[in-house]
Amino acid sequence: MAFWVIGVIVVLVLALIFLYNGLVRKRNRTQEAWSQIDVELKRRHDLIPNLVQTVQGYAAHERGTFEAVTQARATAVSAGATGDAAKIAGAENLLTQSLRSLFAVAENYPQLRAVESFTQLQEQLTATEDKIEFARRFYNTSARDYNISLQTFPANMIAGPFGFKVVSFFEAGEGDREVPQVSFAAGPPTQPAPPI
Repeated sequence: MAFWVIGVIVVLVLALIFLYNGLVRKRNRTQEAWSQIDVELKRRHDLIPNLVQTVQGYAAHERGTFEAVTQARATAVSAGATGDAAKIAGAENLLTQSLRSLFAVAENYPQLRAVESFTQLQEQLTATEDKIEFARRFYNTSARDYNISLQTFPANMIAGPFGFKVVSFFEAGEGDREVPQVSFAAGPPTQPAPPI
């Protein structure tokens, strides 16, 4: 009889170890996925001042757009310091919207689009945006798997006592869900190109 009791205890301890290690693996995978997003967001934040400066040289009268992008970048950097996925997602979505405004301004200046430094910055930012999207999908998949593990039986019995917490998804903002409006208004304002 004692042999069976010891066997059951050993099986329960092994199951507990297996569940705990599985939760640790999924939490670490989620944290790794978040760090990939963080790296790309920092790269994005580093590219933005150069992009704003380049566009500013051609469209100096668009001050409100530049201030909006600069403020959105500062908010995104501050939100990144919190580590809160929900705050970061909101700030980054606001930054994405302000960048769209900046690119809309750039569309009005054909001579700007011909400048090599602008096109390189735009390509780098576009590549970074693609990497952020990929990293966000990977993070959300990892977060989903981790959260499911925390909320299903029997792992949910050990998750709380061992300090495992549900993580937030990195969600698209309302602006990302809206269909962009296309306008074929009168041509761009004419303005002489600044000296290079």
